[in-house]
Amino acid sequence: MYPKVKTALARAWRDLQTVQFGVTPAHAVVLGPVDTATASLLELIDGTRGMELLRARGKVIGLPDGRVDEVVRRLASAGLLDDATVGGPRVQAVRSRPQTLARLGPDLGSLSLVHPEPGGDARAVAARRGIRVQVRGSGRVGGVIASVLAGAGIGRVEVLDGGRAEPADVAPGGLGPGGVGRLRAEAARAAVRAAAPGRGPRAAESGGAEPGLALVVVAPRDGLQAWAPDPQTSADWIATGTPHLYAGVLEGTGLVGPLVLPGATACAGCMERDRVDGDPAWPRMLVQWRAVHRRRAGGACDLGLSTAVAGLAAAHALSFLDGGLPASTATRWEAALPALHWHPTAVLPHPECPCGAGGDGESAAVPPARGSGSGTRSGP
Repeated sequence: MYPKVKTALARAWRDLQTVQFGVTPAHAVVLGPVDTATASLLELIDGTRGMELLRARGKVIGLPDGRVDEVVRRLASAGLLDDATVGGPRVQAVRSRPQTLARLGPDLGSLSLVHPEPGGDARAVAARRGIRVQVRGSGRVGGVIASVLAGAGIGRVEVLDGGRAEPADVAPGGLGPGGVGRLRAEAARAAVRAAAPGRGPRAAESGGAEPGLALVVVAPRDGLQAWAPDPQTSADWIATGTPHLYAGVLEGTGLVGPLVLPGATACAGCMERDRVDGDPAWPRMLVQWRAVHRRRAGGACDLGLSTAVAGLAAAHALSFLDGGLPASTATRWEAALPALHWHPTAVLPHPECPCGAGGDGESAAVPPARGSGSGTRSGP
């Protein structure tokens, strides 16, 4: 073991015997009492020394027997300790790629906060390499989402779209100007490859099998299909239990969510039935709107808003893929120009929808997202 105090949390002394790791309340940890000799030990726990050497240095600085091991245990239980020696072959394969690690350094720091066990950040990155995600849409929202997911280490990001890229599809972080005129799917693949921090996993790393879809992100260039999704489009995802997340911009309004967990949270069919219950004219208007959007060349999709939507949607997708339940689970987040106040709307299962999420008319029980608490934590 070569323990290392995590560097993702800035360190500051509250007083002579109490040290706080972290500035913001969500992940901050207070550790105390810490005497002068223990403070000196903290400086030595930097990943360059094994336990035997740390124990020897502990004696030199006046620590009693067992104190070094006690401090290391306290740091580990407080989520403040890392160890570059832990992890299996998949983790070590990630660590053997210095250029990839350099690109993913900030991601590793962030992951070390939400996966506080030693080596949790490297395990999360290794797990991302084996994940397959599909993005439906390559416009200002979908193209950026796909590039962000690939850049964050998702091993396989597929982009589905039709036609050829147009100047209006170009967005920083998404499709570049060089993609205009190319098939959208082809241009999107090139953007994903350019964003990825390294080559994806080879077939041998996944046993030669095609990984199943972990998530579908529905981010159509036609924002209407994210605002009012067609239940027929999502029927296969519901049948196969494939989670899917909606995101888009429609008429100056951005939306992220809901994240649909088939059988547990409301689906597109639930949303459609709920709207019909509230407005009997909805089906008639929806048919007209869809016809208009098919004929219309472009829409109102402000670049700043579309970038914000893509970034938030990608962050929610990564949170889910890393094992959490983001705030978009069973919830749609909306923000409209010019004020851009984000506000949530719960999306509840409909009792008559055959998806099975709301047979009793009540929202299915969804566990809270990991790390949703706030406030400064105290170390043991």
